[in-house]
Amino acid sequence: MDLQLTDKVVIVTGAAKGIGEAIAHRLAAEGAVVAVVGRNEADNQKVVDAIVGAGGKAAGFAAELSEPEACAQAVAAVAAQWGRIDGIVNNAGVNDGVGLENGSYERFMQSLHRNLVHYYLVAHHALPYLKQSKGSIVNITSKTAETGQGNTSAYAAANGGRNALTREWAVELLKYGIRVNAVVVAECMTPAYDTWLKTLSNPEEKLQEITAKIPLENRMTTGAELANAVAFLLSSVSSHTTGQMLHVDGGYVHLDRALANA
Repeated sequence: MDLQLTDKVVIVTGAAKGIGEAIAHRLAAEGAVVAVVGRNEADNQKVVDAIVGAGGKAAGFAAELSEPEACAQAVAAVAAQWGRIDGIVNNAGVNDGVGLENGSYERFMQSLHRNLVHYYLVAHHALPYLKQSKGSIVNITSKTAETGQGNTSAYAAANGGRNALTREWAVELLKYGIRVNAVVVAECMTPAYDTWLKTLSNPEEKLQEITAKIPLENRMTTGAELANAVAFLLSSVSSHTTGQMLHVDGGYVHLDRALANA
């Protein structure tokens, strides 16, 4: 299926590693021009080099997105390089474990800037270009907004905000023909996830315990599977889809957990 993404300029935040990297590669494979946005210039460049080496088009833009002015600068740099923006994938963030009992105002607000505020700012600064292109926005969000996780108040709140902004923007931007959707992640192996597992005394046992609760095939969702959904939602092939939360999670959130061991 032709997703009609050829030469579409798409910003992907947090694209240097994990889910964002998988999304960047998938979009490039579809012919999109990928703006790889992340805090580390060297990490960004590795992804850019891999995309270009495979025949794709990409460029890196270093930005610490928790700093508001960096969001504006990154969007301006992308627009200056290519003269247009056709899509945004808001993805950057980290589950930083700021809980209610052991958190603080300062850490809570810092986490919101790391995980939510830049979603708004990147979209806000890119909006004039998206209006011209009738582009599309995809927000990557987490199951924590719906299920809770424990000891992660800030991250859960940020993801609740991501979900709410998805619906709110879908309404606000109807008049411009801009579609806004979200892909909800449950359990996907990423570098950060792997690092967390390695802090445990029994990482392999813990991983088996987690995957046993995922109904479809008792396995983690792959970055490629998430990237496929993102590419579809960005593309004009999904031309009448907006305001949706697409759970790509093997049934983790909505199916009866008893099915996992059936």
